[in-house]
Parts: sequence; structure tokens; C-alpha cells
Amino acid sequence: MKKITVKDILAKKDSGGKIAMITSYDAIYARLADAAGVDMILVGDSVGNTVLGFESTIPVTIDMMLHHTAAVSRANTQALVVADLPFATASLPQAELVQLCARFMRESGAQAVKIEGGKNMAEKVSAIVDAGIPVVGHIGLQPQQVFKLGGYRSFGKTDAEAELLIEDAKALEEAGAFSIVLEAVRPNAAKAVSQSLKRAASIGIGSGPDCDGQVLVITDVLGLSAEAPKFAKKYAEGSSIFTEAIRAYVSEVREGKFPQVKS
Repeated sequence: MKKITVKDILAKKDSGGKIAMITSYDAIYARLADAAGVDMILVGDSVGNTVLGFESTIPVTIDMMLHHTAAVSRANTQALVVADLPFATASLPQAELVQLCARFMRESGAQAVKIEGGKNMAEKVSAIVDAGIPVVGHIGLQPQQVFKLGGYRSFGKTDAEAELLIEDAKALEEAGAFSIVLEAVRPNAAKAVSQSLKRAASIGIGSGPDCDGQVLVITDVLGLSAEAPKFAKKYAEGSSIFTEAIRAYVSEVREGKFPQVKS
């Protein structure tokens, strides 16, 4: 089966097709997402609070991200795999950051990296792209900045803030980013940002319907998250289904019904 490439993502944007991205963290869910036909799998640093039990993404390390990205890459056959760069790596000196991105490509099987930041990151994004590494940008709400922000909030509430988002997106596009995640951006602002991009594809999360694509966390989609964000849509009651299955197993063990001796 042919792997989806950056060229395919850009072609889908050009043709007006919608891009389906999902965030996954291990081989089990990556295999399911791949079989379902998603275009891109993001291995997000949200693994911290979704899978590893942290309260935020801040404790997630480079080694953790390499570990989880490699697991996804081994199970995936078709989707384009994007590795999220964890907290504080964006502040590394440019040459060191490029080498870190190269490490993700070599060691984890990722086909692209995602990095938070707008025009302040444009020069570094350009250097990463020049090294032959595809980049996904990330503007609007940047979870790695949550302590500086003092909590989570939406962006693009005012015309001035929307204009700043457009400037950030265009700077990343000019630096060579092939896609840009817009997180928690007001729908009207997200639409304006998307329309301002000539080449790069916008991927929304909690940013309305007018982006070139959408991304959701797989545990939210499957109904497995303890607390899903308001914008997420649950496509299955996974928590109830799995709990009932485990409860049935526990019951059969305690009643001596499992395992059964085969004649």
C-alpha cells in the first residue's frame, strides 16, 4: 500500500478535499487509524495527559516521544506520521534543533515533525525544512505555553488577534511548513487564516469547519477519555464497551467459567 506523502497532503488541499488527521500514541490505535484510512497520524505530546497520567504535556521528554512515535510508525502502513516536539525543544539553538528533528526521522520512523510557535519560529522552521525535514506548524492555543498563559483559552477573539494569527501562519508557510495546526481558534479567525494560506494546509482542532482538515485525539473519538474537550465528538461509547467486556471476564473468572476445559 502506498504511503501518503507531503505531496499528497498538499494535493488534497489544492483539490479542495478535506484532510483527516488523528492523534495516536501506540501500535494498537495506530493500526486502527491506519486501517480506517486517516491521512495523517500525529503522535502528540498530549500522550502525557492522555496516556501517561500527567496533568499536562510539560513532563513529556524527547525519549518518551521517540518511544511512542516509533510504536506508531511500526504499526502504520499508509498514513503520514508526524512527531510532536516536546516542551522547550523549540527554544534549542537552531543547529541543535535541526539535529533533534533529524533524530526523530532516523530513530522513530516519523515523516514530519510538529513544532509550536508562529513567526517567532519561522527562521528555525526554515532551517529544519532546508535539512529535508517536513514541518507542521502549530498556532493559536499552544499547550506547551499553558503555564505562561495561566490556563487554556481561545484565540482570534478580536480583529487584531486574528491578524496576528494570519501573520504567524503566513510566516510559517513562507518558512516551508506544509501544514499548520490551528488550535482553539475562533471559527471566523480560523477561516481567515485558512484563506490566507496559498500552499500550506490548515488543520483545525476546536477551530470550526473551515480549515483544510481536522484533527482529534483518538481516545476522544472512541469515547475513552475521562474528560474530553467540548469541541470533540465521541463516535463510540468505548469506555462503556470495554468496561463491560472486562467486567464479564472478571465475573467468569470468579465464577469458575473461564477458562473452560476443551474436550
